[in-house]
Amino acid sequence: MEQPNRQPLAERMRPSSLDEVVGQDEAMAVLRPIVEQGEPVSLIFWGPPGTGKTTLARIIASEVKADFVEISAVSAKKADIEKVIERARQNWNLQLRTILFVDEIHRFNKAQQDAFLPHVESGLITLIGATTENPSFEVIPPLISRSRVVILKQLSTDRIKQILSRAIKL
Repeated sequence: MEQPNRQPLAERMRPSSLDEVVGQDEAMAVLRPIVEQGEPVSLIFWGPPGTGKTTLARIIASEVKADFVEISAVSAKKADIEKVIERARQNWNLQLRTILFVDEIHRFNKAQQDAFLPHVESGLITLIGATTENPSFEVIPPLISRSRVVILKQLSTDRIKQILSRAIKL
């Protein structure tokens, strides 16, 4: 007897490559060349909840074959960040890139955001921050100047229908 897939539908539907992403055409125009070149750059994903910020970060890391480390600015402590930097150093010695995804980066204060700068500048980490707030007001200017801001928008009704149609076929 075949085992039922116990993953939630949303997880089963999550795209695993840029080709599977529905909508976000403007963002894809920015992200596709980055992935095709295989040279990730630091990014700030700005958009409402549910627009694919985390999924896109995971896809980028997967497609450029980088170690993906995810933290939440809501719960991360200084020790968590230090562990990530140490892991990135180990990866660096193995010639492996590290993409650090910071969910809700706007929740970090300026000093916490500043802590990433030397590691972004040196290339030790590629930072991908996700925010629902305008990064011009919530992310420090030095991080913004070293990143591409990618705006993600709510999906249109037609795009949602397209996703639902795909889900029904599962």
